[in-house]
Amino acid sequence: METVRTLLVDAFTDEPLAGNAAGVVPDADDLTGAQMQAVARELSVSETAFFVESDDADRRVRYFTPTTEVDLCGHATIASHVRLLEDGEIEPGTHSLETNVGVLDVDVAEDGTVWMTQDDPTVERVDVDYDSVGDALGIDPAALRDVGADLPLAVASTGLPFLVVPVNFLEHLGNADPDMAAVEALCESVDAVGVYAFSFDALDGDSTLHGRMFAPLAGVPEDPVTGTASGATGAYLRRFDAFDEPEAQAAPDDATGDSGSVPEEMRFEQGHFVDRPGHVRVRVGDDVRVGGRAVTALEGSLVVPEADDGDDILEA
Repeated sequence: METVRTLLVDAFTDEPLAGNAAGVVPDADDLTGAQMQAVARELSVSETAFFVESDDADRRVRYFTPTTEVDLCGHATIASHVRLLEDGEIEPGTHSLETNVGVLDVDVAEDGTVWMTQDDPTVERVDVDYDSVGDALGIDPAALRDVGADLPLAVASTGLPFLVVPVNFLEHLGNADPDMAAVEALCESVDAVGVYAFSFDALDGDSTLHGRMFAPLAGVPEDPVTGTASGATGAYLRRFDAFDEPEAQAAPDDATGDSGSVPEEMRFEQGHFVDRPGHVRVRVGDDVRVGGRAVTALEGSLVVPEADDGDDILEA
């Protein structure tokens, strides 16, 4: 049977066994989609990145959760490029990456920080009842209405769509007890892959906000630290002009609709309530970028099943 080099790399952290673990398969050219799905299921982390050759970019990547393929993943991109740098496969600089949403730029700094340019942002208000959202998340709806007048419920995307839900205080966000079946139904109703709930009432004084992300539709009940959702939420904050601060930088109109202002760089903390603390650096300007560090926690070889004649991934 075939074996492939496989790693677990913790993203958005400098400490092992923190942040968000990503599976990384640096050389997946010989794997079928079904084999990739089997490897992702075996690794059982929120996403695994599989790298193959590309005719349009420096390399192509496919992302799989334990149950399905997804179009984009921030933390697995950060994790894998940190590892590619450590292996000497890439040098500091800008690298092109072919994804299911198109070719994106990944910037690797000398200090090992990786910045991922995400897809063009879109932000759309949704008409969803606060009682339904509160019941799905296990949060008192009053904690959502309290901030809803200024920051409405909306689906934001920089490659993957998330329902963005502001919460007034960290106590309510931390005590959330989501009903995963209800979260699935909620996401299906607004065409979102997951729910990103956040509060400006953060643990760290240097953090812009504290977030939690639930995506049971993708086989991820709660993601520790989410790059794509952070980028989408950064676009959301600009769209609804969430900041009124001297250091906030005005940005031009774009696909999100209204122009707004955001700090030049934001820091989103996440993962503390699942014992995987980490933080995402977010910049929203002419494009949306998320950045962070990563550290390898596990490296080895994995035996993969024989390839079937087809490349189909069966769904129950």
